[in-house]
Amino acid sequence: MQETTLSDLDVAEEMADAARAAILPFFRQSNIETSNKLVDGFDPVTVADRNAEKVMREVLAKHRPDDSIFGEEFGQTQGNSGRTWVLDPIDGTRGFISGTPTWGVLIALSNQNGPFLGVIDQPYIGERFLGSADVAQATGPTGTMPLKTRKTSSLDQAILFTTFPEVGTPEDRAGFEAVAQQVQLTRYGMDCYAYALLAAGQVDLVIEAGLNAYDVQAPIAVIEAAGGIVTDWQGGPAHEGGRVLAAANAELHAAALKLLRNY
Repeated sequence: MQETTLSDLDVAEEMADAARAAILPFFRQSNIETSNKLVDGFDPVTVADRNAEKVMREVLAKHRPDDSIFGEEFGQTQGNSGRTWVLDPIDGTRGFISGTPTWGVLIALSNQNGPFLGVIDQPYIGERFLGSADVAQATGPTGTMPLKTRKTSSLDQAILFTTFPEVGTPEDRAGFEAVAQQVQLTRYGMDCYAYALLAAGQVDLVIEAGLNAYDVQAPIAVIEAAGGIVTDWQGGPAHEGGRVLAAANAELHAAALKLLRNY
């Protein structure tokens, strides 16, 4: 029988707390165990990734045993509720092993229509960004604040983020560059923290490609709760990953989408 005492948001925050405790002892430690998932390229995973997903799954086994789970490190566990928790224990492992505090724990709750609750948690800074139909807020060292996206309406006033300068395929790169040439400022290397900054009203656009569902579902829920828009490069749903355009508002989204649709 599924426990109903805690709300879904309570469960998500309990998972985020557990992940923080599992991850922080390994951050900025020179002897952290790291392995590479790829034969051609570099996609690192650490003991911290695995430990964090393990403890989050333990929370779900206690409070939401009927829900499905899709995690980056341990794959899919089938439930019978029609709901799925989508987990990325450390989004931005390259940043994590480099010592930069731009990685985060991603937690989303989804149904057949996509994510409707999301958490972006940055354990080292102590910031947590929450988004659902009932809440859009961030907590951190300076307290609690509401999340609200910016009103920037033109590309020439916009701040754009992406994680890697390469973006993806040459065609993906060309699409990104078409927008980057029009904006006021472009920055790189922020992993999931870029999406959190968009929800917090600090930046205007995030454009990426080659994403997985666990990379983007939590950011979608947080950004949409804050008033933003997240789609693929054709304006369709983005919760399965691939090419992603996140924008602070409808006008800016339309301007960027007009360029990206050519690619």
